Amino acid sequence: MPERPATDAGSARRRAAAPPDAAPRPESPPGCQVLFTGDEIREAVERLSREIRAVYGREELTVVAVLHGGLVFAADLMRRLDMPVRLGVALASSYRGGATEPGELRVQMHPGLDVAGRHVLLLDDILDTGRTLLRLRDDLRAQAPRSVRLATLLDKPSRRIAPLHADFTGFTIPDLFVVGYGLDWNERYRNLPDIVALPRGSTG
Repeated sequence: MPERPATDAGSARRRAAAPPDAAPRPESPPGCQVLFTGDEIREAVERLSREIRAVYGREELTVVAVLHGGLVFAADLMRRLDMPVRLGVALASSYRGGATEPGELRVQMHPGLDVAGRHVLLLDDILDTGRTLLRLRDDLRAQAPRSVRLATLLDKPSRRIAPLHADFTGFTIPDLFVVGYGLDWNERYRNLPDIVALPRGSTG
């Protein structure tokens, strides 16, 4: 992946004033490096939607979005799917506060979600160690769906400890801590339009 220069949203605005009709832009973390711009993310989501449509055709699809990180990705991707779509959510967490290492894994599936005999697409923002998504996939498989596949916007294979791979992937990234487009650090920066890497050592 080619390196991009580190950016500071505040200094960028001082260098060039935004047009008067431009949407307000959230503050980026100081010293962050832009990995993927909003335009690049949109192109990746469009490509993923084509790949998913090629697999499922017009068959009904149950999308299970992993909260909270997968929310933005799910909203954009679903609007590009033209087959009948059902939506469920799963709540999963393994990071605590500002920590960057996984802690105790907690998952909670959408109550009342019926996936028996249905095609299921488990959807999340990032495939990292794989512990969370493997647990969710196995929980879904236990409900006798017709199929379960996994779509992630980002894949970080260098961190993998679980035997899991994504069926649909937007980008593969190195071992960086990234935020934006739904991804957070300590519940901040989810609303950034780009995906950026935090400076090493800045997450404690």
